[in-house]
Amino acid sequence: MRGLGALLLSHNCLSELPEALGALPALTFLTVTHNRLQTLPPALGALSTLQRLDLSQNLLDTLPPEIGGLGSLLELNLASNRLQSLPASLAGLRSLRLLVLHSNLLASVPADLARLPLLTRLDLRDNQLRDLPPELLDAPFVRLQGNPLGEASPDAPSSPVAALIPEMPRLFLTSDLDSFPVTPRGCSVTLACGIRLQFPAGATATPITIRYRLLLPEPGLVPLGPHDALLSHVLELQPHGVAFQQDVGLWLLFTPPRARRCREVVVRTRNDNSWGDLETYLEEEAPQRLWAHCQVPHFSWFLVVSRPVSNACLVPPEGTLLCSSGHPGVKVIFPPGATEEPRRVSMQVVRMAGRELQALLGEPEAAVSPLLCLSQSGPPSFLRPVTVQLPLPSGITGLSLDRSRLHLLYWAPPAATWDDITAQVVLELTHLYARFQVTHFSWYWLWYTTKNCVGGLARKAWERLRLHRVNLIALQRRRDPEQVLLQCLPRNKVDATLRRLLERYRGPEPSDTVEMFEGEEFFAAFERGIDVDADRPDCVEGRICFVFYSHLKNVKEVYVTTTLDREAQAVRGQVSFYRGAVPVQVPEEAEAARQRKGADALWMATLPIKLPRLRGSEGPRRGAGLSLAPLNLGDAETGFLTQSNLLSVAGRLGLDWPAVALHLGVSYREVQRIRHEFRDDLDEQIRHMLFSWAERQAGQPGAVGLLVQALEQSDRQDVAEEVRTVLELGRRKYQDGIRRTGLAPKDAALPGSSAPQPPEPAQA
Repeated sequence: MRGLGALLLSHNCLSELPEALGALPALTFLTVTHNRLQTLPPALGALSTLQRLDLSQNLLDTLPPEIGGLGSLLELNLASNRLQSLPASLAGLRSLRLLVLHSNLLASVPADLARLPLLTRLDLRDNQLRDLPPELLDAPFVRLQGNPLGEASPDAPSSPVAALIPEMPRLFLTSDLDSFPVTPRGCSVTLACGIRLQFPAGATATPITIRYRLLLPEPGLVPLGPHDALLSHVLELQPHGVAFQQDVGLWLLFTPPRARRCREVVVRTRNDNSWGDLETYLEEEAPQRLWAHCQVPHFSWFLVVSRPVSNACLVPPEGTLLCSSGHPGVKVIFPPGATEEPRRVSMQVVRMAGRELQALLGEPEAAVSPLLCLSQSGPPSFLRPVTVQLPLPSGITGLSLDRSRLHLLYWAPPAATWDDITAQVVLELTHLYARFQVTHFSWYWLWYTTKNCVGGLARKAWERLRLHRVNLIALQRRRDPEQVLLQCLPRNKVDATLRRLLERYRGPEPSDTVEMFEGEEFFAAFERGIDVDADRPDCVEGRICFVFYSHLKNVKEVYVTTTLDREAQAVRGQVSFYRGAVPVQVPEEAEAARQRKGADALWMATLPIKLPRLRGSEGPRRGAGLSLAPLNLGDAETGFLTQSNLLSVAGRLGLDWPAVALHLGVSYREVQRIRHEFRDDLDEQIRHMLFSWAERQAGQPGAVGLLVQALEQSDRQDVAEEVRTVLELGRRKYQDGIRRTGLAPKDAALPGSSAPQPPEPAQA
């Protein structure tokens, strides 16, 4: 195969490569990742035209000296092997620009690597390097995190590097802290939510205070592509935009998605009013918990996303080849002269199961190729046609197909439909592939079907690829029926979730299965005499707002009330779920019921809610008989809780109040005294404990944070979240009032606010 330019051997079980590999004179791209290679043939060094070599995720412990003969090599990836040393001949790779050696067992590296004239990045993270040549230690393009630099070696009692790298301070933040100091000495920080940061020595020239907060994802803040899935909440780190002198390490914890084939996890960040993906590495903490690790030059907003594997390259004027690492046969060929200036291009490939397509079309022989998305930077069109190769639809070969049934479809966002461009291009067919030429990039899809109007069917099939089948649940706490748990769950998680919840909750069966898109908004409306009992930031005219993310919990706990007479009889109400954001004009219940009918109905499900009949002294007694002085617990920085708020908290605690009291610092003797004094009235026990503690805390900073922490330690996360939402709502109202009265300019930073929210990003 003398003309072979690219050879893709990834994701196999190869333990060795043949010597004949060196007899491919035109080979420019070779990838053998995720195999079992233990050695490399010396003939590999004869590939004089090779430009990109990827041998990551193998079992290599040595490299042949002949590898130094790859004079044209631009990129070499040897990550995640077992290399303990490197041959000195690597210094002969004079064209090398990128050398990736992270996650090996290297104890040293040749000093001559620092003299490679074109090297722009040397990744040595997560090795066993205790010493390093000064030329590399000071080089700005070298990444060294995760190495025991400066630590004493078992064979060497001391190291000269130890004097240069002092021990790094470590900080562990509790849940009541949202900021921490960083000095030029550097530090390692673990936030209460589990996120880790590492500031290397010299990252900042002067002491600086870092602030952080976790934000609930919202469509206006979270940028997702059509086939992306959100895996984390949004982390905001401040101050924004301040460049560090060395990159800061960031580890974000997430639960891995079930479907991981041909998908990858990346950290996404906001930079200069646009979102981009950072180079991300995964580290396993436990079988179901992973770290997404990246290096960041400055702070902004960060989140973890699962997306189809993206392959990218820089297209020079001389032309190049771009191949898909997860889908053999998908590639793009750029001829010489396709562009005057280098431009970056990327591809993503998505598969569709044949059974789903056949069920959608009602046609057993229908088939499609992988869906190809191509994007680029720079001018919208290329100067010369670019050749795209797609595999023929599954089960179809070039020898047996009926050309009249083959359709090439094209979609350019934000258009609503797919266009059939079969008649506008020349389709070159081989036994396995179809090739065609384009001058600009978008989405391409090959269909094989007897249907004529394929564009509309393609839109439905593409929507099916992105839909998640979910169920909605509404459960009431057994000890407090006024506490309602609402949750939207992927269908495969419903049974396990219910088994865990039904010890503390009761309620109806889950709703019928409905379909939702990632990031789709919906809301819950309580009806037939039931209403929300508290003012919440996520509540609009009594409607609770949700955004569905398939890998997040999508759960909210709500306290409800009724204006009906519960002493006469139980109140039988319901909660209904509707698609979209809460409308400006919220319809009455009768109107909402009529809107459930029709093809475009927004209604998804209705589940019953029952508030049992109150008997005698069981009636609502929140605040009954209390004659307390007005009370504001907290401060302007963290927010205030009023007497009414504390009464609401007291009404939620029930039999958990002694545990909360002890975590608040109330003595066991005092708890016993309250129990005895109000032995016939549980509500009075709770109120007396809570208000006595609050009066002692009056005027002291941090009291509200102490209450939230005590609730969490007592396993009452639901009440803690309720307190947080009240505080956030109060802070917003306070800031709005200050701005309305003209006491502060609109862009001023007010107590409790850290930075303005980013503008809504462009639709993906």
